[in-house]
Amino acid sequence: MARGHGRSTQEKMTAPLSKPALRAQIGAILKSMPPEQRRADSKALCARLAEQPFFQSAKAVLFFAPLPNEADIWPLLEQALAMDKVVALPCFDADRQVYRSRRIKNLRVEIVSGRFGIREPVAACVEIPLADLDLVLVPGVAFDLAGNRLGRGKGFYVRLLQDFEGTKCGIALEEQVVERVPAEKNDVRMDLILTPARCVKAK
Repeated sequence: MARGHGRSTQEKMTAPLSKPALRAQIGAILKSMPPEQRRADSKALCARLAEQPFFQSAKAVLFFAPLPNEADIWPLLEQALAMDKVVALPCFDADRQVYRSRRIKNLRVEIVSGRFGIREPVAACVEIPLADLDLVLVPGVAFDLAGNRLGRGKGFYVRLLQDFEGTKCGIALEEQVVERVPAEKNDVRMDLILTPARCVKAK
């Protein structure tokens, strides 16, 4: 299979899709991806992210714990900790039904399986206000090059990021980049989209 830009889903779409239809389309594509391809693409994505000036200069970064079909940036957390960055992960607040940012210092003892089976910091980890972060790495179902993001429909990241003024970087496999993501007024746009093949400033 050809690598790089040729695998982007934007070239396969002939008409704009609704959010549910686009989620279904991308979900099917990711589900059919061979595990070895996802591993190789994730490794390439981590390497590309690590070399970006905006990542190297960021002193405090909010990562995410990837779902099985998403790009795996978990190995980069250890690297970021070794670089003396402040490293945080989202932690679900069940009382308020929102995600909060909590700092982690040791991946071996401070990570548990949280809501929805997603890895997150233990409750004892200190919460970090979003205003203290320089960079948020954002997962999604799909992105377009205008910076629009399609989430999973729960609105968790929209609420998490709506007041964040730092750099928001959408993290995606090339198959998750589409021609157009349906955007609504309250959706949060990304500043950058990064895939294994490229890093693009949102238009």
